Amino acid sequence: MITQRLAVKTRRAALITTIATAIATTAARIIAIVASLCALCGMLPAIAATPPAGTTVNAAKPVIVVLGDSLSAEYGLPRDTGWVALLRQRLASERIDYSVANASISGDTTSGGLARLPLVMERLKPSVVIVELGANDALRGVPLATTESNLRAIIAQIRKGNAKPMLVGMYVPTNYGPDYTQKFHGLYERLAQELRTPLVPFLLAGLSDKPDLFQSDQLHPTQQAQPLLLDNVWPTLKPLIGGGTQH
Repeated sequence: MITQRLAVKTRRAALITTIATAIATTAARIIAIVASLCALCGMLPAIAATPPAGTTVNAAKPVIVVLGDSLSAEYGLPRDTGWVALLRQRLASERIDYSVANASISGDTTSGGLARLPLVMERLKPSVVIVELGANDALRGVPLATTESNLRAIIAQIRKGNAKPMLVGMYVPTNYGPDYTQKFHGLYERLAQELRTPLVPFLLAGLSDKPDLFQSDQLHPTQQAQPLLLDNVWPTLKPLIGGGTQH
């Protein structure tokens, strides 16, 4: 009898966990859709204290869109100090004639990015889309298969819109265990190879042993770290916009 009761409790706990994950994923998708609609219509300040800057572009120039989460949305940073803003400055200094639109939203997941991508593509008509998503999937316990499916669909939609996709790889904290950590990071490498998509191996490369370059949460880089993030992205991006050869 005791064994049967324990089995029932275990099944109930598993069911509750499954339902909670599904609710969190659905809620994130709805929030992302609403936020993206508001951002693209110029209404984001009404629902977010610090919207990403640069959602307007010069129609006469080809457009680079950054589809990301808080790592690209200037979370905890002064406005126009994140790596995406620094990218605009570098393009100008190197006389590479592109506009940059930051379509990043703090807390976004691959599901949220996939849901709002059609509107981003229709409104901004980008030439290149940098996809910096997936870290929040891991933090919310989204199955790797779901993250992979979403990233595949995102890349397919970008190409369908006649734009070039570019993936930005991520690691998760080591407390997730070495097996999950390697599988999560390996997902980006495998997709990049299989789908012939340029890949930034790790957005935060060079920062892991420098805690002073992270904000108090030890998750989000400080303003001083933003040039390093751009330096990690630039070698992969530059060949896509006619600025050199990728190595």
